[in-house]
Amino acid sequence: MSDDISLTEAERSAGIVRCDACPVLCRIRPGRAGACDRYANENGVLVRVDPLVLLAKPDLARVAFVEGSEAWRGELGKGEGAFVTGIGATTTYPDYKPAPFIVSSKHEGVDMVTVVTEGIFSYCGVKVKIDTDRYLGPEQAAVRVKGEAVGHVTTAEYGSQMLSLGGVHHLTGGSKKEGVVTCDALLALCNREAVELSIDGGSTVVVQADRPPIVNGTLEERMRVGCGSAAIGMFAPQWHGHADEVIVVDDHITGVLSEHQGGAFLDMKPAGIRVRGRRSTPGRYFQVAEPGLGWGGTNISDPLEIIDRIDPKQAWPGLRLLMVSTTGEHAAWYELDHELKPRPADMPAPVRHVVERIAENCEPALCTVLFMAGAGGSLRAGVTENPVRLTRSVRDTLTKVTLGGVPAYVWPGGGITLMVDVARMPEKSFGYVPTPALVAPLEFTLRADDYAALGGYASRAVTLEEVLARHKVRVDEGGKEGGGR
Repeated sequence: MSDDISLTEAERSAGIVRCDACPVLCRIRPGRAGACDRYANENGVLVRVDPLVLLAKPDLARVAFVEGSEAWRGELGKGEGAFVTGIGATTTYPDYKPAPFIVSSKHEGVDMVTVVTEGIFSYCGVKVKIDTDRYLGPEQAAVRVKGEAVGHVTTAEYGSQMLSLGGVHHLTGGSKKEGVVTCDALLALCNREAVELSIDGGSTVVVQADRPPIVNGTLEERMRVGCGSAAIGMFAPQWHGHADEVIVVDDHITGVLSEHQGGAFLDMKPAGIRVRGRRSTPGRYFQVAEPGLGWGGTNISDPLEIIDRIDPKQAWPGLRLLMVSTTGEHAAWYELDHELKPRPADMPAPVRHVVERIAENCEPALCTVLFMAGAGGSLRAGVTENPVRLTRSVRDTLTKVTLGGVPAYVWPGGGITLMVDVARMPEKSFGYVPTPALVAPLEFTLRADDYAALGGYASRAVTLEEVLARHKVRVDEGGKEGGGR
C-alpha cells in the first residue's frame, strides 16, 4: 500500500510512511493514524486499522478464536456459506490496481469469485424516508446541518416525507466547510447514528436509521393509515349507525363520509356539512388547510376551522359528527344543537373503538436511510482491465452487487448506480476520506467462468481459507440474507 518515493531522507529516517489509499496521500508518523483513522503506521508498515469483516450464516459452526491468536488458523467448518465483505478490505486507489481481495469459493458445487474492495465515493448521498404524518418543510427547501446546506426536501410519498442529502455538488461544489459538514453528516447517517437536520421554512428533525424521527423535539409514534379518503373507505362500515357524518382531516385528501362513495354504498343521507378546500370527486377535498404540525399534517388545532358552512336544508339538530385525523392521534365528537352549531360531546364507545383501530392500523414512525452511489471507473477497473464488461455483466444479472454483504438495488440505465438500506449492513460499515468522500464496502460476485470471460484478474484469486489465514478477521453472524447486525 505504501510508497516512500516522495518522502525525504529525514522522513524516512523518522519512520514516516506515506499512505496512498486515497488522493490525500497522508504522511503518517510511527504509532499514528492517517486523517481518515482507517490506516496507521505500525512499526514502519502501513496497516489497515479495522479488521476484514466476514459474514457467516447462523447455521455455520461458530468460529472460536481470539483476534491475534496464533492458535486459530481460519477454520470455518465446511468453508461454504461464509462471505468476505469489503469492510476493512482497503481500496483500489490509485485506480489501476486490482481489487485487494479476489476470493474464489464454491457455492452448491459451483466455482464462484467474489471481488472485494472498499470504494471511495465522491458521487454519493443518502435518500431518507421519514414515515410520519408531520409536515417537515416545503419541497425543494434546503436541508441544513450546522447551518450548511447538505441536501433538500424532495417529493413526498404516501405517509412519508422524503429527503435527498449529499451528492457531489454538496461534497465538492460548495465551500470547504459545506463539503466537510456534508461528509460528516452522511457518514453518521450511514453508520446509523443520529443527525439533527433543520429545514428552511419548516421543522427541525433528528434522523437516525431504523429509529423514529424526532420532530421539533417530539418523538413521533406513527405514520398515517392512509389519506382521508382511504380512511373513509377502510372504516366506513364500522362507523355506520354510530355517526351521521365523519370527516377525516388530511393535508392532502380530506374525506367526508356521507358524500364519499363509501357512504353512498351504505345509503347514508347527506349531512349538509361543507368543508373548505377544493372539491375533487365526491367526498374528497384538497387543500383544506395549510401544511403544518397539527391535525392530519395541517396547521390547524381546531378541526371546526375547516368547516365552511352547514346547510340547514340537509343538516338537523342532534346530528352526530366525528372529526378525526389520519393517524387517530386527534379526534373530536360533536352534536349539532338547535341552531345547527357543533357542540362538543362525549364520544360513544363504539366510535372511540374505531378511532383506536385507526391508530392500531398505523405503522410505527420510522426513518430509513438509503445509501446511494455510482460505482465509477476506479472501482470497475479493480475488477477487470475492460471496465465496461463489468457494467454489462451487472446489467445482465450475471454479477451480483452487494455492500457489506447486503444485496444492492442497481438502477436501470448506464453505469452502476446502486442503493442499499444501511440498517441491514454490519455496524460501522462506512468510513471517509477528507477529500471529502465516503468509503463504502463493495463486493461483486459471479461464476468463475463468467469472471474469466469478462477479462478479470483470475490469476490473483485466492481461496477463502488463504484470506482468513493471512488477515485479521471479524466474523459477523447474522440472520438476514447476505449479512447481519
